[in-house]
Amino acid sequence: MNSKLWILLDTETTGLSAPVFVVELAAQRMRGWSPEGEPFRKLLNQNQEIPAEASRVHGYTREILERDGEPAHQVYREFAEYAGNLPLVSFNLEYDLDEVLKPEWKRLRISPIGSQGLCALRLAQRLLDPVPAGNCKLQTLRQYYRLPERGAHTALGDVQTVVDLFAQVLCPIAEHRGLDTWEKLAAYAAEEWFPSRIAFGKHKGRLFQEARKDAELRRWLDWLAGSSNARSAKMGRWYLRQLEVKTEPAIDSAMFAPPEIEGKKRVKSPPGIGVAAIVVYINPELEQLRQLVAGARARLAELESSYTREKSRVDAMQAVLFRRLREHYQKRDRLRLIVDYRKKFLDSLVRGGDEEARQAEENYAKARAQSEKDYQETAAAVAGKKQLTPEEEVELNRLWKKLVKLYHPDRFAHEPEKLETYHKLTAAINRAKDSGDIQTLREIADDPHGFILRQGWASLDFSDAAEIGQLRRLFETLQLEIISVIESLNQLRESPDYELCRISEQKPGVLEELAAERKKLLEKESAELRQQAEKLAEEIKELTGAEQPQIS
Repeated sequence: MNSKLWILLDTETTGLSAPVFVVELAAQRMRGWSPEGEPFRKLLNQNQEIPAEASRVHGYTREILERDGEPAHQVYREFAEYAGNLPLVSFNLEYDLDEVLKPEWKRLRISPIGSQGLCALRLAQRLLDPVPAGNCKLQTLRQYYRLPERGAHTALGDVQTVVDLFAQVLCPIAEHRGLDTWEKLAAYAAEEWFPSRIAFGKHKGRLFQEARKDAELRRWLDWLAGSSNARSAKMGRWYLRQLEVKTEPAIDSAMFAPPEIEGKKRVKSPPGIGVAAIVVYINPELEQLRQLVAGARARLAELESSYTREKSRVDAMQAVLFRRLREHYQKRDRLRLIVDYRKKFLDSLVRGGDEEARQAEENYAKARAQSEKDYQETAAAVAGKKQLTPEEEVELNRLWKKLVKLYHPDRFAHEPEKLETYHKLTAAINRAKDSGDIQTLREIADDPHGFILRQGWASLDFSDAAEIGQLRRLFETLQLEIISVIESLNQLRESPDYELCRISEQKPGVLEELAAERKKLLEKESAELRQQAEKLAEEIKELTGAEQPQIS
């Protein structure tokens, strides 16, 4: 494997709907598990419009590509020289090669470049099974394993992230399993395989191996194997075959233990394994499992702190815009309601007479009251929105180290009253996190029992059990929380509001400029709505003889 040359590539495109055009192509020549030489990276100008949803993901617009892009034929000629006939690999080869590049080469009448390699996504899914990060999205794995930030959703950034993933996570696992040649690795990635953790149905989340001892799960797998759906039946038959054979050798959990945490002894990890490279844990010893739980809690605390801190920044920016533009948004929305009401009033009057028209009038009154209430509630919610101070950001780390110790729903699974308390407590923590309410987070973290008692809820015991089974379930719960926060953090960072917040912090005058532009647009829209409303008022007067109230 160490001498094998191959190409790792990625593309960014105009979107998912055919025809798909490449806007960025990046690649890295690899020798074994390591990069060799400089990467290849080109922007392509194909004179195509870039849909807004695609541009929001990768950041490229038609203007950028017309300025910095190169003709497609020239890019692919240079890529052919770079790649030769080496195997092509990507983190979703079916999409990048079969759905994007091959159709594009055919459209451009270019001979196919390189040869069919393996899918890095399928390889990762199988090597990491059951996936500790919850899913195998590239950015989720990057954050879970604490790989360097390389520019998410750019082709070159994603290629570099896959290189990191290979070196720090996948290579040690593959070598441990004896996958030491390209041929073995390619065959392993291509073999028929399904995830160990069932992804759907009433047994969703369970490991199929549990069917060896669970008769109900075994009956469900038998039912799945006999399904009329070909894919489901294929999956069921595969699971049943695996139950009859020896399972794949497990990875020794000591190889992937977390670092030293709060004075506890660290289990030695092999060279090249990242701090958070926790993959498969098969029947760990109690002390090792406690360390895994401690490591997961430390990771969760770090992520929760990051999310709360960055959400606070975005909320503070949104609050500034709301306060500056509330009057103009509210005026516009009032006029929209009036126009909508007067149109419905006229339709109802013509169709159903006075009685039906009066119903439209009542509906308008309710909608107007609700709109006013919504603005008042939003104003109250943003009144206290402010960016956290440096002191509060430091305190967040301390608070979340305490708060993550409260995650343990499995402890209360068979005690309905206590489980209800746990759900209420979790909801209170999440509300405080989302709203940036550091005071409530402080109150819960410093005295969770007191907080629970003040709410009148059933008391809870948050001490960790010494029983291996419960600690293993606690670790799985923490893993799910980690994935949930990673996904929330990714969604936040990919949102237009986050991008605006980032730009406004770099250029302090941007918010004022944006507010001024939006104010002009809102005033223009309000003027047009006022004209419509006045015209509709004249029509109503002609039909009923009644004057409409002045627009306030």
